Amino acid sequence: MKIFAHRGASGTGPENTLPSFAEAIRAGAEGIELDVQLTKDNEIVVMHDEQVNRTTNGKGAIKDKTLADMKALNAGSWFDDKYESTKVPTLKEVTDLLVARNYRGIVEIEFKTNVEQYPEIEEKVSNLMTSQDWPFTYWYCSLNVDTLERIHKLEPKARIDLVMGDSEEAPTMALDRSYIKGIHPRIDWALDHDAEVPNYPIDVRPWTVNDEETLAKVMELRVAGVFTDYPEKMLAAKRRNQQKT
Repeated sequence: MKIFAHRGASGTGPENTLPSFAEAIRAGAEGIELDVQLTKDNEIVVMHDEQVNRTTNGKGAIKDKTLADMKALNAGSWFDDKYESTKVPTLKEVTDLLVARNYRGIVEIEFKTNVEQYPEIEEKVSNLMTSQDWPFTYWYCSLNVDTLERIHKLEPKARIDLVMGDSEEAPTMALDRSYIKGIHPRIDWALDHDAEVPNYPIDVRPWTVNDEETLAKVMELRVAGVFTDYPEKMLAAKRRNQQKT
């Protein structure tokens, strides 16, 4: 079971920023998850929300802002004043960091296309990710099945997972598509389906697991991985749990 840093080490630093990704690398996270969206001038930026309001000092939609607009924002002070110089990163800046730190884990790239439809975001991300060899492995995921179809056509060999929101159809949608190799359900779904999860036909990686008790429960369910805001804490909890068994 692999421990994925959810938006980087987002419990101890501002999510989806270079400091949170650097901390995830330092902590030894086995995977790092991040979210991609497109600016008005078609640059790939890493941010979870479609609006900048929650995680910057700005307001408005990413799709209405240029990269220069995004770079003018403070993406750290909302978390802690010591991060006041932190900027919204591009996907290229994140991959540059991962290369510089020789990160050898998994990078899970989530397309945030379930609210905004960003034309050609799949092509733009794929062009970057296929432009060179990386020390890390990368996978793709999204809530949007249309996005997954498009990325599968662009990169037939890429690992693709479906993020499950509240749709009860999501498990069937995943199982009906042979190119979808895993699902990312809410932790509640995994615990509620504890009879099915251990023998589920495809990988199950629940989100978000931030305490040792919950981690122990899903380890018993033999999930393939979990997403956590606290990778260092959950890696230590995983080791303790493995020593008990």
